[in-house]
Amino acid sequence: MMAHMPLRAIRAVLFDKDGTLVDFDRTWFGISWELARRSAGGDEAKARALLEAGGYDWAARRFRANSVIAAGTIEDVVDLWHPGASPAARAAIIREYDDYSIAEGARAAVAVEGLREALEALREQGYLLGIATNDSEAGARATAEALGLTALFHTFIGYDTVLRPKPHPDPIHHFAKATGLEAWNIAMVGDNPHDMETAHAADAGYAIGVLSGNSPREVLEPLADAVLPSVADLPVFLASSDKRPVIEKAPS
Repeated sequence: MMAHMPLRAIRAVLFDKDGTLVDFDRTWFGISWELARRSAGGDEAKARALLEAGGYDWAARRFRANSVIAAGTIEDVVDLWHPGASPAARAAIIREYDDYSIAEGARAAVAVEGLREALEALREQGYLLGIATNDSEAGARATAEALGLTALFHTFIGYDTVLRPKPHPDPIHHFAKATGLEAWNIAMVGDNPHDMETAHAADAGYAIGVLSGNSPREVLEPLADAVLPSVADLPVFLASSDKRPVIEKAPS
């Protein structure tokens, strides 16, 4: 897929969080396992089944691309694991799981290699930066704070910030309004098809996939304007004199 805007039109970068800024599996396996155990009432076999249904591949020891846990919201996970819950019970479980995820997501966050340097370089290049996650807004802020990155971001967007989370266009529209830019001035960067779909739904200027998360190149390539090994490669890509979209291979 070819980008419909030249890179020189990009003024801001909106990042997915998990799998893009932080190592998804290292950060979220323990959290997801604990929530599965709670949902299963301590029954380990049932918890394993719930985690698998949510997208964890026990053989590969990683979450599957675009699975409920990898790309969905806490609400999606609760609906999957507690399909018969009453509205009141559902709301209580969502609050409990959100609170746990905010605290533990920040505590367990493992930044992708070269993250701080990449974000600082992008800021020096003049880009406004934001996070759009299907985690909560509080979770995004807590993780950025834990990693010492809060000051580098202009806007934080969670599934609870907008009416419709990714893959809908609302997060990019929210970021555009917050920055005073147009959607076509924004590059969306993420590791899941949901991120690329959000970019296209919003008519963003660029959709950039990264291979640091759950999705392999063959999943992202048909949806992305460019695929890079990680966000560490983004400053050079955006600053390059060759403005044509490129597809990079994952590091061996």
